[in-house]
Amino acid sequence: MKIIINTSLMVPIYEQVVDQIKTLIRNGVLKENDNLPSVRTLSKELKISALTVKKAYDLLESEGFTITVHGKGTYVAATNTELLLEEQKKELEADLEQAIQKGRRCGISDEDIRDLFELILEG
Repeated sequence: MKIIINTSLMVPIYEQVVDQIKTLIRNGVLKENDNLPSVRTLSKELKISALTVKKAYDLLESEGFTITVHGKGTYVAATNTELLLEEQKKELEADLEQAIQKGRRCGISDEDIRDLFELILEG
């Protein structure tokens, strides 16, 4: 399982872990009943606190993406990938809305915001 942590982002590390695991599930890399690495294993692999991984796993479980069996591990739950994609689109929409509002507060025109968005998309 390939997870990359970016400490320069303003996104908390546990959210980065959650988002990336959700993406792995949506893309079919992680499938129903696949076993996730143990909290200790993933924390060592990512060089982050075990509490951070535990928080990410707890959130994934509370949202229905994983199931934890005490003494056995954490497994990918049966998920509706379309529902997951829709949830991620909602999160992206909220982030874009915040960015647009920030741009407007700074006095940037909608046209300049669109141009900037296109420039970023071209990457």
